[in-house]
Amino acid sequence: MVTAMDQHAITTVAALEALYDQVLETAANKSTDRLDAPTRAFIAACPFALLGTQGSRGNHITPRGDAPGFVQVLDDQHVLLPDRKGNNRLDGLRDILEDNRVSLLFLIPGVNETLRLHGTATISKDPALCARCLAQGKEPATVLIIKIREIFMQCPKALMRSALWGGRARPAEVPSMGQMISAHKKGAVDPVAYDQAAPARMKANLY
Repeated sequence: MVTAMDQHAITTVAALEALYDQVLETAANKSTDRLDAPTRAFIAACPFALLGTQGSRGNHITPRGDAPGFVQVLDDQHVLLPDRKGNNRLDGLRDILEDNRVSLLFLIPGVNETLRLHGTATISKDPALCARCLAQGKEPATVLIIKIREIFMQCPKALMRSALWGGRARPAEVPSMGQMISAHKKGAVDPVAYDQAAPARMKANLY
C-alpha cells in the first residue's frame, strides 16, 4: 500500500536539488585535507566533539569531551582522540573494526560555527600515544589515530536558530569563520571582508 508519505518521498538527486537554491562556490569548495594554523587553533580550543561511526549494527554517534585540546594534532593530516572511560559498550570502536570511516563534529561553547572532519580511524594502544593523553593521572585504554580525508567549517545557522549557547561570549582565541575559510581556500577569500559581511548574510538567509 502506498501511503501519503511514500508519495512525497524524494528518491533522486535531481528531485532533491530542485527543491533548493544552487550551492554557493564558497560553500561548495571550502574543504581541505590538511590542518592549517586556524584549524589547529579551533581544535585546540575545543572541549567537545561528536564521533560518527557505522557498522553492521547500524550507525552510532557518541560524545567525546574533556579539557580543550583533548583532541591532539599529530601532523598536518592526523589527529589523536583518546577513548576516555565510559559505559564500555564500545559501540563506536566496534564499528571502526568493521568500517574505519569516521566523522567528527567539533563544538566550542559560545562559537556558532562548527568544524566537520571526515576520515579513517585506527584504534591503537601505543604506550607513547596513550601517555600523551594522560588526564587526572589516568591514561585511556586506547586512542584513535584519525587520518583526515576532508575537513571544513560548517556555517553557524543551526546554532544561531537554536540559540544553543544562550548568548555566551565567543572565546577570543577561536579563529573566525572568515579566517578558517581563507586558510582552507589558501587565501582565495578575504577573511576580514567575509566576517564583516557575515552578520547581514546570515540574518537574510537564516530561514
